[in-house]
Amino acid sequence: MKRQDYISWDDYFMGIALLAARRSKDPSTQVGACIVSGDNSDHTRPNTILSVGYNGLPIGCEDDQFPWGREGDFLDTKYPFVVHAELNAILNAQGKSLVGSKLYVALFPCNECCKAIIQSGIREVIYLSDKYAQTDAVRASKKMFEAAGVKLTRLETATESIELNFDVE
Repeated sequence: MKRQDYISWDDYFMGIALLAARRSKDPSTQVGACIVSGDNSDHTRPNTILSVGYNGLPIGCEDDQFPWGREGDFLDTKYPFVVHAELNAILNAQGKSLVGSKLYVALFPCNECCKAIIQSGIREVIYLSDKYAQTDAVRASKKMFEAAGVKLTRLETATESIELNFDVE
């Protein structure tokens, strides 16, 4: 008889996004994203990971040479320098078609990431938190996603946590 306590595809891909977030060096917000082929994508098989990303600095920019703060003059904060997880995942796909794919991300995308998501052909965004729902950036995102026909799904899961153990013995 097969095991019955395996996780769903949604929990698996959100878990990959949450694990990717652990690579972020941002002291206040760690976000990861996972892009997966969908049923109606250009890919032959659904549920295939196409790309992963997390919020961090662009390649070649040393983490210790840029600010990570949230307060102060614009150029003294992280905001002009950090690439968001969603955009990083899109760029990490390195030209692979993302048409018809799904994006898993813990935090609802900002308006800048929203534009890249729409332009890349991603058709569904699955997210955990919408804690910035009242901000202009997220309200703009929702307006664009709706206009472009991108499906938005808040992940409802019974899974509270997944433990990883590197001791396989």
